[in-house]
Amino acid sequence: MKQQNDGCYGGRGSLLTLLKRKSPFANETGELAIGEFEPLQDAAIKAGDLPSNSPLSTARVLVVGAGGLGCELLKDLAMSGLPNVDVIDLDTIDVTNLNRQFLFRQKDVGSSKAHVAATFINDRCPWMKVTAHHGKIQDKPPSFYAGFQCIISGLDNVEARRWLNATVCGLVELDDDGDPDPTTIIPIVDGGTEGFSGQARVILPRLTSCFECSLDAFPPQKSFPLCTVADTPRIPEHCIAYAFMLEWPRKFPDKKLDTDSPEDMKWVYEVALERSKKYNIAGVTYMLTMGVVKNIIPAVASTNAIIAAACVNETVKLLTFCSQSLNTYMMYMGATGIYSHTFVYAQKEDCPVCTSIVRKITVGQKTTLNELIQMLRDGDLRLKNPSITSDSTTLYMQKPPPLEKATRPNLDKALSSLISDGEELAVTDSIFHNSTINVKIFFDP
Repeated sequence: MKQQNDGCYGGRGSLLTLLKRKSPFANETGELAIGEFEPLQDAAIKAGDLPSNSPLSTARVLVVGAGGLGCELLKDLAMSGLPNVDVIDLDTIDVTNLNRQFLFRQKDVGSSKAHVAATFINDRCPWMKVTAHHGKIQDKPPSFYAGFQCIISGLDNVEARRWLNATVCGLVELDDDGDPDPTTIIPIVDGGTEGFSGQARVILPRLTSCFECSLDAFPPQKSFPLCTVADTPRIPEHCIAYAFMLEWPRKFPDKKLDTDSPEDMKWVYEVALERSKKYNIAGVTYMLTMGVVKNIIPAVASTNAIIAAACVNETVKLLTFCSQSLNTYMMYMGATGIYSHTFVYAQKEDCPVCTSIVRKITVGQKTTLNELIQMLRDGDLRLKNPSITSDSTTLYMQKPPPLEKATRPNLDKALSSLISDGEELAVTDSIFHNSTINVKIFFDP
């Protein structure tokens, strides 16, 4: 693949300068050593080619998310000469995206982010072969993710990041001794931004801490008391919540609010604005409406650029072993200056995703199955729709509807009448895809 005329692998100072020379800082010299660096052969470089068998030429990289961070990731991958890239995103382009998501134009509003981003990169950078996927990441089977050598996450949604993390960790195969098979480990480079702050991290499933290990660092999404929203609004967010939580279902009982539809969001904004005037509350804007409804955190283009660069830098190192990998977490803080900090994020001993530890829960004799389910939702696991089975029976199953109906009577029964002390239960949840959490239940004396 000849690329010197395209600006990727030109003269001195290009990425080839690093890839063709031995390095005292190669991957095997770092704290998170995963491979041994082999410099490229001079013959191919003198011809101006990136060897067709080089890791950057052959690797398939998946970019998850084509928003503010995703646009930067795709640009950096193109400029780093990684040609085989897939991008997946469910969203369509909104006019509010155009100030920072630079792969999109006014004419693209309403179109698929993934498709427009892929087309832009392919047209501008002829060496690139970006394949777009418009849809939910949950709609893709595990085999889809198994086809990549590295996955870069540019998601802004905690639940989606948890699902992706659990799915990729679930691809790791263990040998008879319980050790992971290195050939089944697909690295995840996770990036996230919030205003002038951001983070980049390297996740080697089953070897390092995973996203679930750091869930405590992400507080649950803010919610508003329904009575306050309905009766005594005090802040702009209450007016917006009233519009999409209460008024929309009344006005459109058979239609789900499409947060990517400019028409739907305009309706919510106008209703919220009208309510704010009624209660003399200032501050309801279209941007704030988008932020409350979609849980959007204000994005800063420069932060996206810095974090994307860090993520792609780690991707190149993971694929070529040309330098030491990040171990394992980098924080960037740019609100009052420019400061970054790296540290090892410890693996959680009882992580339900990357460890096989059986969790122990002690409950009262009268604790019901429904109360246990609520504990699993509100506790550190933060499950969404848990289903529970024992070795001998199904205690409660969320789906399919006939099975949910059949097991529903168990919800109000005391656990002590359903299982014995110390019995192990298998808990599944949509947030963890095909993973199972094993829990031992003990009763207070």
